[in-house]
Amino acid sequence: MDTLGAPAPEDAVVLFDGASLENWTKMDGASAEWSIADGAMQVVPGTGDICTKQLFRDHYLHLEFKLSDMPEASGQAKSNSGVFLQGRYEIQVLDSSGWNVPGLGDCGAIYDQYAPLTNACKPPLVWQTYDVVFRAPRCEGKVLKEHARMTVLHNGVVVQNNVQLPGVTGAPSDTNVQRPGALRLQDHGNIVWYRNIWAVHLPPEGSSEYDPA
Repeated sequence: MDTLGAPAPEDAVVLFDGASLENWTKMDGASAEWSIADGAMQVVPGTGDICTKQLFRDHYLHLEFKLSDMPEASGQAKSNSGVFLQGRYEIQVLDSSGWNVPGLGDCGAIYDQYAPLTNACKPPLVWQTYDVVFRAPRCEGKVLKEHARMTVLHNGVVVQNNVQLPGVTGAPSDTNVQRPGALRLQDHGNIVWYRNIWAVHLPPEGSSEYDPA
């Protein structure tokens, strides 16, 4: 089921409401410099990645994105951006529309770790959705016991199914997986738009509130 335009539930943390970047900073803590128009934030190439002030462990994430039309570009230069869970695990954003066999760097991939199960990418200038269930790594003290896991739905289609992440992906904000981390959106030099971004904190296993269904 496609979730385009899905409203944030009551227990959600609204990270972008279409009007302000007050919940975001640059990676060095300075004010985010992306632009806002028509209820969407736009990557301003060269201004750098932005990340949320809010930190997350286990959570459900919803966001919507729109790719720019770059018919003259190809490969990784074609409307490239990325969504980093905890600032460490990248879900690729790229114009991969029309490609038959998506790879490790295509839209819906967990960058350089898992290709999407299928190509669910829509054409440029059409709004798309990511819905993500993220389970943070499990540590005892400084000892890693379980790697992170992630399920990704792209436009309502499962493209990553509870995959285990053997480590952080390229260009992480940090590598200390014991700590919670921010959601980070990538400036890869191309114009991409984002809107309707919200997350729900999920309780860990063992909680009386936890329902894996």
